[in-house]
Amino acid sequence: MTAWAVDQASLGELVDAGLTSIEEAMYQATSSEVEVLRDASRHILSAGGKRIRPRLLLLSYLALGGNDLERVAKPAAAVELMHTASVVHDDINDHGIVRRGRPSVNSIWGRTFALLTGDFLFTAVYELMAPYQHLNVDLARAATALVEGETLQASAVKDKIFTRDIYMRIIALKTAALFRAAGTIGAKLANGSSDAVAALSSFGFNLGMAFQIVDDILDLVADESTLGKSTGIDLEQGRGVAVALNDAGNSSSNGRHDIADPMDQIKRRLLEGNTIAEAREQAELLVQDAIVQLSVIPNSHYKEELVGLANLVIERDY
Repeated sequence: MTAWAVDQASLGELVDAGLTSIEEAMYQATSSEVEVLRDASRHILSAGGKRIRPRLLLLSYLALGGNDLERVAKPAAAVELMHTASVVHDDINDHGIVRRGRPSVNSIWGRTFALLTGDFLFTAVYELMAPYQHLNVDLARAATALVEGETLQASAVKDKIFTRDIYMRIIALKTAALFRAAGTIGAKLANGSSDAVAALSSFGFNLGMAFQIVDDILDLVADESTLGKSTGIDLEQGRGVAVALNDAGNSSSNGRHDIADPMDQIKRRLLEGNTIAEAREQAELLVQDAIVQLSVIPNSHYKEELVGLANLVIERDY
């Protein structure tokens, strides 16, 4: 094996070690003497997941010269726990029964304990971030945006107003804001320059926008066994990328979309047009914009990993 190959292997091992430290931090933070909280938290965490948010934070840190895995593990774990808390609450609101390829928390423990588990995961975030002072502000802003986005989405569905503009605003709040926080926090932990912090912040935001668009496409076209969660919920409830991007051609006046149609009729109509292709093209453009932001970051194995992460977002099928 060449010296270059050895170096690449050791760099890859550092990423793996960082991800292992993040997992350990999440498990430690969700330890509880109250069995239902511990068991429900471990249930959703042990199901795995893509871990794309903590990976983004870790790679942003490493790409700017950070090398203290213990320092970066807890903030990265906090970002992932915030996301996990949100999906536990999502499954309550959506009546989702499958998450990450296994029964959702609420389908096993019921809505009350699922709500409390989500709350418990959010409180674990506060504990993990307590030593990080000003970085709390970045994550707190993402938490606020997440709740605002979910609320805006529920309101748009309730009022039967779901347009392209509203959709983009929703995903910027409920998804992209946390991705932006991951890039920002990783860069700041590495004491990156203001330009580097701004670049990784923008990279994360664009990546998050693309991620959610692809996620919504998969909710429309992927089967439940492949995706690992209950599918069709967004479409059934009159939200998501297909509904939003199709509003111009299939909505009544004032951007109001008829969500009273049976789900199969809506799905059939949406698949007849170019909705999916248009949405995927939008996601690809966002990823291209994200990668351009990395031009101010020094070339390294970790920068290449960030580019690979961006490409994975649009190439994934689950």
